[in-house]
Amino acid sequence: MPKFTWMLVLCFAFQGCASQSSRLIDDSYETVTKEKLDYYLYYPEGYDEKSNEKFPLLLFLHGGGESGDSLVAVKRNGPPKLIARGKKFPFLILAPQNPHRKQWWNTRAVNQLLETVVENNNVDKNRIYLTGLSRGGGAAWEMVVQYPEKFAALAVVCGMAPLPYASWIDKKLGIWVFHGEEDESIPFSESENMVNRLRSMGYEVRFTNYPGVGHDSWVQAYNTEELYEWLMDQSRSPK
Repeated sequence: MPKFTWMLVLCFAFQGCASQSSRLIDDSYETVTKEKLDYYLYYPEGYDEKSNEKFPLLLFLHGGGESGDSLVAVKRNGPPKLIARGKKFPFLILAPQNPHRKQWWNTRAVNQLLETVVENNNVDKNRIYLTGLSRGGGAAWEMVVQYPEKFAALAVVCGMAPLPYASWIDKKLGIWVFHGEEDESIPFSESENMVNRLRSMGYEVRFTNYPGVGHDSWVQAYNTEELYEWLMDQSRSPK
């Protein structure tokens, strides 16, 4: 092929490559995410008779072992287990189930469920409490960051606690953290470091550590009667 013809071929080739340069566009897309949450809802004694009274509500988020499609698994630990054994609480308890065995809690979906339950029941919006264990404990930390003015108190049991969350948590929030020192699933340091960070920033935080206890620190934590008395004392408005 003549030299001039080769030059024309190369020229056209380079022009073709040049025409496929990178681009930056701007656009938008509205997402729609649906989540089906099965749940238990506990009503305290006297709820039906006191129709004009507003009751506190405790939102409980279970751990990874109770995730799935069998709601009865939620009764394995925490307040639902105590209710199944006959314990009576002075507040409503909402206990949803994470339908995904190996996925994080969908906290936005949980919040939507919570808002629906609150609106359709006699709930004191200034006395909504939040607790969670293990994976649910990590989700509880996330929820108080995402919805800082919703909860009056937070009780976390052996939950993962990202330190940057500390800067986003409402200082009006009552906080009580529980963790076993021998926890091999979620290290004790997760809670210890978070508590220390919060305290250094002026937060008042209660911290209960269990020497010699592993990941199942929720057994002792949720059998602590003082925990429920403490919750009942927490409110986002002056009494």
